Amino acid sequence: MADNEYTFLVCQGTGCVSGGADHLRTLLETEIDRLDLNGSVRVKGTGCHGFCQRGPLIVVEPEGIFYSKVGPDDIAEIARSVLPDGRTVERLLYHDEVIGRPLVSFHDIPFYYKQQRLVLRRCGNIDPENIDDYISTGGYQALHRALSDMTPKEVIEEVKRSGLRGLGGAGFSTGSKWEVCRNERGPEKYVICNADEGDPGAFQDRSVLEGDPHSVLEGMIMAGYAIGASRGFVYVRTEYPLAVKRLRIAISQARENGYLGQNILGSGFDIDIEIFEGAGAFVCGESTALVLSIEGKRGFPRPFPRPRTTRSGLWDKPTLLNNVKTFANIPLLINHGADWFASRGTERSKGTAIFSLTGNIVNSGLVEVTMGTRLRDIIFDIGGGIPDGRAFKAVQTGGPSGGCLPVELLNLPVDFDSLTEAGSMMGSGGMVVMDQDTCMVDVARYFLDFTRRESCGQCAPCRVGTKQMYDILDGICRKEGRPGDIELLVELGESIAETSLCALGQSAPNPVLTTIRYFRDEYEAHIIEGHCPAGVCSAYQ
Repeated sequence: MADNEYTFLVCQGTGCVSGGADHLRTLLETEIDRLDLNGSVRVKGTGCHGFCQRGPLIVVEPEGIFYSKVGPDDIAEIARSVLPDGRTVERLLYHDEVIGRPLVSFHDIPFYYKQQRLVLRRCGNIDPENIDDYISTGGYQALHRALSDMTPKEVIEEVKRSGLRGLGGAGFSTGSKWEVCRNERGPEKYVICNADEGDPGAFQDRSVLEGDPHSVLEGMIMAGYAIGASRGFVYVRTEYPLAVKRLRIAISQARENGYLGQNILGSGFDIDIEIFEGAGAFVCGESTALVLSIEGKRGFPRPFPRPRTTRSGLWDKPTLLNNVKTFANIPLLINHGADWFASRGTERSKGTAIFSLTGNIVNSGLVEVTMGTRLRDIIFDIGGGIPDGRAFKAVQTGGPSGGCLPVELLNLPVDFDSLTEAGSMMGSGGMVVMDQDTCMVDVARYFLDFTRRESCGQCAPCRVGTKQMYDILDGICRKEGRPGDIELLVELGESIAETSLCALGQSAPNPVLTTIRYFRDEYEAHIIEGHCPAGVCSAYQ
């Protein structure tokens, strides 16, 4: 046996687990025991490695050997590869078509080295169910610093100076929100992490909770210290059982180690955090609906005029609500300082952005890039472009309420303001790529069908308007489109956006309005010319 100590990092994120990674880990542990390698080889389950397209994944450290699409029949050979006479299992390596040879280390794979993995730096590298792993990589150092060296006001000022904006979709200044909540008077305040990730194809919040739950807890604890809250909640949908399981373990470990509970780290500060499992209603991602859900009521957005949750939130008390990724950024920010954080990104969008890269793309997975990175760089350099030589057609950012952007906008920088100006949004981080064989009218119908079904029905513009828009789109796809339908869709969409009660209704028309804006010719082809250019709508065949 070589002198090296080897570690097999077995991806245990939901994607790899669904592909049998739990079984692979058991087989690997058994094989290592059979080879009597326990003294110098260990197996560690981790969170999502990010490269979901290639799962199940195993990385061998310290060399960083990257094995993908691993199956049960590969395990014995992988285990033997670390013996003195062992060999790298070449057939499981990543084969780069451009370079024309297999790449051994994940450090050499464009999908990884062209990213800026900061929030995701631990995902795939630590055991998320072991607090010692988190601490050994600098975990809870920021909390020590905040509680021992900084006043609550100083913590807020550091967050404000960093330029961090909320990463749940709205993009509001995080530090300013914290300051408003701190300045509200009241004997009791709350901190809530919004992990109600309901966008089709989005899984970045889930992956952070599964792969690095303590980073979110540490951010929440410091937020509680900053605003004066003694109780926190993680609102996570019940469809995320693995995230819930690891959160429960992390909360229990944090309590046992003195990071949650009474007199944290001898500072005199008290806070505890619990999990609230949502029932999967998309509208409960809206802040006031989420708050009512925790209170045991139906998750309806509150009608206007309504106070902000920072003034009157949970049980009418001042409540700070941020997204998973926002809280996960706080330990980084406090450890390295506001100037370090603000040095990344654009003038108005600091730090990094995390996307679930899905759709017609060679390399689907979890991607983290510096704010301001071009769409082209994400889709073609990291994502590997479109499969089978097909042409790129569009990309939708921001989930079902986001916009569809054409090839002419591939050089658009990914930041809050640029995407909004183009008719889309940052949203919570979905990015769906579409190729030449995609019908944009059908895409608009698909996403509008989702939002109309998820409407709470409380206000007529959203409840009735989205149904009317869907019926028109469905008619166009069924060869029943009429002259004037395009203009009517625009009129309805703009009216719904202006008059709906909450952000779900206000942004629901985005896929329709942007596909008309950038792909109007496809609508006209359906209605006027009588054919579907992509050959998707069967009524035209």
